[in-house]
Amino acid sequence: MVACMSTVAASQIVPPKSITDPKQITAKPDADVEQGEESLSLQRLYMTRQVGDTAWSPDGKTIVFVSNISGRNNLWLVSADGGWPTQLTVSDQRQTHPTWSPDGKWIAYQSDYDGDEQWDIFFVSPKTGQVVNVTKTREISEESPTWSPDGRYLAYMVKPKTSSSYEIDVFDTLMRETKHLTTNTPPDKLNTTPVWSKDGKYIAYTQEEAKGTNSHIYVVEVASGTNTLLTPHEGESLYSANDFSPDGTALLITSDAANGYQNAGLLKIATKKIHWLTQEKWQVSGRNFSPDGKSAVLVVDVDGDTDIYRYDLVSGRHTSMPLSKGVNYSGGAESAFSHDGTKLLYYHNGPNAPNDAWVYHMATGKSTQVTHSLMAGIPATHFVEPFLVHYPSRDGKWTISALLYIPRNMQRNGQNAAIVYIHGGPASQSVNSFNRFIQHIVNQGYMVIAPNYRGSTGYGKEFQQANLFDMGGGDLQDVLTSTDFLMATGYPDKKKLVVMGGSYGGYLSMMAVTRAPELWAAGVPIVPFVNWFTEIQNEDPILQQSDRATMGDPEKKPDFFRERSPFFFVDKIKAPLLLLAGAHDPRCPPEETTQVVDAVKKQGGVAEARIYENEGHGFSKVENQIDAYQRVTNFLKAHVPPADCGCKLTE
Repeated sequence: MVACMSTVAASQIVPPKSITDPKQITAKPDADVEQGEESLSLQRLYMTRQVGDTAWSPDGKTIVFVSNISGRNNLWLVSADGGWPTQLTVSDQRQTHPTWSPDGKWIAYQSDYDGDEQWDIFFVSPKTGQVVNVTKTREISEESPTWSPDGRYLAYMVKPKTSSSYEIDVFDTLMRETKHLTTNTPPDKLNTTPVWSKDGKYIAYTQEEAKGTNSHIYVVEVASGTNTLLTPHEGESLYSANDFSPDGTALLITSDAANGYQNAGLLKIATKKIHWLTQEKWQVSGRNFSPDGKSAVLVVDVDGDTDIYRYDLVSGRHTSMPLSKGVNYSGGAESAFSHDGTKLLYYHNGPNAPNDAWVYHMATGKSTQVTHSLMAGIPATHFVEPFLVHYPSRDGKWTISALLYIPRNMQRNGQNAAIVYIHGGPASQSVNSFNRFIQHIVNQGYMVIAPNYRGSTGYGKEFQQANLFDMGGGDLQDVLTSTDFLMATGYPDKKKLVVMGGSYGGYLSMMAVTRAPELWAAGVPIVPFVNWFTEIQNEDPILQQSDRATMGDPEKKPDFFRERSPFFFVDKIKAPLLLLAGAHDPRCPPEETTQVVDAVKKQGGVAEARIYENEGHGFSKVENQIDAYQRVTNFLKAHVPPADCGCKLTE
């Protein structure tokens, strides 16, 4: 890693990734690990706290954060110097996106109902705990609340349940009136992430297209409602607005328009010209200007490790902040900076450290940990850190990155069980972060490989778009090729391979067990979809538009959609399946799970299922998380028992 990156030429942060020799992958020996009492049980792992979104108080003395300390994702308060947190809200429903009003009187946040993603916006008093539902619209979702600098107005995204578009609204907290800043947005577009100018006169927002390959930045004058396009361009490029400069003349943006990779730039509002701050061939995201406007914070993702950089706008130099390796990301609501600019709020997450909020002191370069997730008496040394590996795709077009977890003391004897763990999205990425289930199952003696197949983010525009109109095609082959790499290490038994994933990863898991049925000993699709026809018919309208834009029209290409729907090939499945879903899932409705379970059973196959009645797309309640992944563990041990490798940690 180099400290400075050129703003003129595309300097490389790290050398290009090279193919990994699987024989060089070796399990770490550890004399303290032997068969015995289990220390990484699911119950203990899921009693480690989960920390979510954060926001500064106006005086910089307190931080509000989301945590499931109580078993639910509620709001908590903690001193910016660290210390024991206090619970602010008490609710059975999940809460997220807190943002503190500039006068300090209210914290706005959003909450939905049993995971249905029909969000309402609430206010809570940080002093009294009084809660007010501001929007009260069960059939309309309001998201991403953002305060105006004077604290009078709240901007947010709005989407009726039956709509495929987000609009931007502004709520006047004094007059209790709502103003629509955007209206009649076409059904294949959506307006996201409102950002206020520091004088409160303008809001910048990003208009995304359903295909996910093109977007625009607009600025709207709040008083008149006049919208101005700031990023006219030919062809397809992604642009997103991150922050207004303090003087209001420029926007910090993220875009792939410079070289096909996400990079940070300054967009001059008057001229609509972009000055590129970076031109890297990794993923760089703009975040915030410092309050004095002299620097900006950028986040750089290099093959699943993420670092925070400070960009000096005067000298044009980047300096990486001295943070632990893993996933580091700037926090806060409107800004990661405290109002006086002396402190920066960020998250650190790594394979041996759950996500926590930290404060970086700009003057000293030192950090203070303000939340402490790793409880339940589990030492950080008990966790396994993954190998970053690379292998060529079968068609020779790509180099695929993957994270490979190997239990300590595992023997290279060809007798071990291994799991291919597929991320969702598909526009997402497996990163070097804390994963409770992976740590648990590795401790039970299973290898795990998490591939970043074509379509994943973090590797440039061309790679991310390589599975357009080919979902379940080349990306599936990249997943299957990960088993070739696994076998070449000499550790697994070819009869003990498991495929597992959530959401789109659940879809690819189902594709894997139908297209390569001889390969798998078990499959675990979580909140999957299995049938393109019913998925597009029943999913949220935004996803309907997205699927049509990225796969085509099922009515015009029925044979193709049938060929890419694993539901129609359940007769090929040989592996036992365990499927998990949420009853209120608007993305992959539970009918996707039930229809494939019924079909597998009619064929005489094994398909267990559990539908969680008070969950949506994924499981937020701690008791459901424990129940779900205990079911997975029991299922795998019954059908694909691990070798007696002496992997478990003793107390």
